[in-house]
Amino acid sequence: MGQKRVSFHTLGCKLNFSESSTLAREFERGGYLRVEPSEATDVAVINSCSVTEHADKKCRNIIRKIHRRNPNAIIAVTGCYAQLKPEDIAKIEGVNIVLGNNDKGDLYRRVEELRETTNTEVYSCSVEEMTRFFAAYSSGDRTRSFLKVQDGCDYKCAYCTIHYARGHSRNIPIADIVAEAREIVAAGQKEIVITGINTGDFGRTTGEKFIDLLRALDEVEGVERYRISSIEPNLITDEIIELCAKSSKFVPHFHIPLQSGSTHILGLMRRRYTADRYRERIAKIREMMPDAFLGVDVIVGFPGEGEEEFMETYRLLEEVGASFLHIFPFSERPGTPAVDMPNKVQPRISTERVQRLEALSDRLHKAFAERYLGSEREVLFESTDRNGLMYGYTDNYLRVSAPYDTALINNICRVRLVAFDEEGNIRSEIVG
Repeated sequence: MGQKRVSFHTLGCKLNFSESSTLAREFERGGYLRVEPSEATDVAVINSCSVTEHADKKCRNIIRKIHRRNPNAIIAVTGCYAQLKPEDIAKIEGVNIVLGNNDKGDLYRRVEELRETTNTEVYSCSVEEMTRFFAAYSSGDRTRSFLKVQDGCDYKCAYCTIHYARGHSRNIPIADIVAEAREIVAAGQKEIVITGINTGDFGRTTGEKFIDLLRALDEVEGVERYRISSIEPNLITDEIIELCAKSSKFVPHFHIPLQSGSTHILGLMRRRYTADRYRERIAKIREMMPDAFLGVDVIVGFPGEGEEEFMETYRLLEEVGASFLHIFPFSERPGTPAVDMPNKVQPRISTERVQRLEALSDRLHKAFAERYLGSEREVLFESTDRNGLMYGYTDNYLRVSAPYDTALINNICRVRLVAFDEEGNIRSEIVG
């Protein structure tokens, strides 16, 4: 009998990515060979997302595809969709194990304990019982590592199910996270992305503060770059901005969700800031870090969003100089207050607004990138070889290409940004 194989299919956020990587390392320590999702496998793990109905559908389709391709494989489903709808998933042909987020860390053990059975094993619990913290970071998959520092969310935005799927905000102590960062350094990775469900809310469990975590991580030797994956506008304080501006390790790159530029719609969404507060936070970043890349999440078509409210969003994104937009058409999620709100937006109108924001995103990103043509920046290059070219990101998150050279992989190099290529990336010349 040959070596057992395991594949991972990860949907959704970077937190899922870090968790899948940690689970994969456990399977590898147990003697499994990790294979690509498209390859034949003995065990298939789907780490699911449930942020939209589309995400649910994608998970179901992946399960069916895996079962057709590997009819004898064990299929284990975990993640947010598994937490919210475990019985629905259990009914899909081929599924052997369903584990909610609280039991995700037990997945390897559950697979190994699995015996011949006609029933699907389901492990789930209520949101009040979700108290465990599955410590995780990605390693070996990419040049950068995604380090999970926080889980859960105490916010209850009107459109979101994440507090049902992930439970209350919780974390492990700063000392434990610092130890994980040192493990990442020892594995040879140069960049760490600090991630969580509500990252800036770190400290609920331990009484610590997010700024204290950042200060501790800043002291870890061997890390060359930190990025904060996403942080709420009401949680990015002057202290955090000032630390990032002064640090040689924290890069000028922020991902700060807006969702709507209309204070009225933000109120309906139950967000914890106003449009003016968002403006003020971005202005502070621009003052301290004028080169900062700004990624922004936007929801289009929320109930009550008329053309006026949409244009408030459009103009605010132009005003703050967003560098890239992540655009989500509003998706009704069962059990959320938004389902029962009046003044629904017709799908065709939402689609048209998405297209307008996509065009805006392209324009804003190009305008941001053009500022740096002819200048020199530091780039961390990755290993992928595409037609003789390799790629990496500048400190302020511009994607750059250079002629493929194995000596540059996982190294930070100084380059001159020359010109856009056909795909919108920036061609570069190595200068040091």
